[in-house]
Amino acid sequence: MAPRKRGGCGCWAAVARGLRGACFRPAAAEAADGDGGGGGVAKASHVHDAAGETRYLNASNRELDVNFQTNHDGENGVDASIEKKTPHKLLQFTFQELKSATINFRPDSILGEGGFGYVFKGWIEPNSTAPAKPGTGVTVAVKSLKQDALQGHREWVAEIDFLGQLHHKHLVKLIGYCIEDDQRLLVYEFMARGSLENHLFRRALPLPWPNRMKIALGAAKGLAFLHGGPKPVIYRDFKTSNILLDAEYNAKLSDFGLAKAGPQGDKTHVSTRVVGTYGYAAPEYVMTGHLTSKSDVYSFGVVLLEMLTGRRSMDKKRPTGEQNLVAWARPYLNDRRRLYQLIDPRLGLNYSVKGVQKVAQICHYCLSRDGKSRPSMDEVVKQLTPLQDLNDMASASPRPRSTQRGKVHR
Repeated sequence: MAPRKRGGCGCWAAVARGLRGACFRPAAAEAADGDGGGGGVAKASHVHDAAGETRYLNASNRELDVNFQTNHDGENGVDASIEKKTPHKLLQFTFQELKSATINFRPDSILGEGGFGYVFKGWIEPNSTAPAKPGTGVTVAVKSLKQDALQGHREWVAEIDFLGQLHHKHLVKLIGYCIEDDQRLLVYEFMARGSLENHLFRRALPLPWPNRMKIALGAAKGLAFLHGGPKPVIYRDFKTSNILLDAEYNAKLSDFGLAKAGPQGDKTHVSTRVVGTYGYAAPEYVMTGHLTSKSDVYSFGVVLLEMLTGRRSMDKKRPTGEQNLVAWARPYLNDRRRLYQLIDPRLGLNYSVKGVQKVAQICHYCLSRDGKSRPSMDEVVKQLTPLQDLNDMASASPRPRSTQRGKVHR
């Protein structure tokens, strides 16, 4: 997909003017990216297409953008009049302030790299844009947009629009932003333990079962908050790398660049180009472009399954038949005798027997092929809450379990 030129949208200039002005959106784009009408949903969105799902399940783990290629301004459902809304209590930094805060964007201060730029660790004075000495003041994460990542500008604006207005203990806090010449940066609260992805797949020590359950509940509460407001938001990019953890393993959702305003009133879905990551996106969304809150529920089911198994959603290193986690695990989820073959072998017997059974059940319903049959995130939160205090560890249980597993690839 060819990148869009900056000149095609007034977002940059508008934000520079203090988030005022207007962004041109062609009528054709409005029609192509409109809300789905109530009761007018295409039948294909809720009918299981076995061949289509097979094609989807066998796809490689790469960024989606293969269907609905038309690139629309305001596609996220970000109010294109974002420029008319002053972000709530966001600080506006100068580039020099952030350069000093990150020690000249020194390589050893890099926390990670996203699709559109690097994330640096920095320090600022409390309630101020002034840089602080390393190790003092408030620790922050500074995300920079690569100057050649022209496609990232819509995501950058979406971050300001959504995180500037949405506040919840399970959403990463956006502190401020910088827009100066060609520089585009966002400043977030620092999450001391990094991403769930790192803890599940890149650490030598396994993430303990109680921590997994705490993280699952926190992430579920974050999604429930987004879906449950008067103006629902569909996250659209729920995956382990976007779930960040603080020092106490409290989960917070990050990266709202692909978030989309959800359907309201009698609307049942929104129609949009397909973006996200293979292995996490709901099959009906990939095949039709119809997006609902139940699309996020499917993605949550995939992540919960990753926490149960210790396997990635897509892993080409595994044997044929095991490369797609959902396709491989689905037959086990509703079979208590075989269920234990799914459990992350690195946990040994250090997991709750009842907890594993309940998690498998939640995964089974969240991953339903029929989106209408999936639970709401409020229902998922209710199901996960009692799992936080279970003490029936398998190591103390006489219940037999299968220990025959294939080789685990890390």
